[in-house]
Amino acid sequence: MSVLRTKSVGTKVTADEYARLEALAGTQSLSEWTRDVLLKAAAPDPAVRLLAEVLALRTILLNLHFAIATGRALSVEDMQHQIERADQDKIARAQERLAAVTQGAA
Repeated sequence: MSVLRTKSVGTKVTADEYARLEALAGTQSLSEWTRDVLLKAAAPDPAVRLLAEVLALRTILLNLHFAIATGRALSVEDMQHQIERADQDKIARAQERLAAVTQGAA
């Protein structure tokens, strides 16, 4: 069952830009092609997703190691909290790390 699309996103383009977009759309309708392009652009890059997972894993392991080193026992709830906390902002942290590298600040 398809989801009803009720929201719209639009922009103004020149006649030349419109012609270019139509050509890029090929056999797809311009509307459907534009939607696909926008959604792909809004999705995190696979490298960002991979880095995000590595950073989340790093956070969990460091917190787990610290807890064990200080003699604190972790409950199932504690571990679930650590996982949720690491997952909460992993994409934003990965994007920040990559931005720092591309700006030479790493």
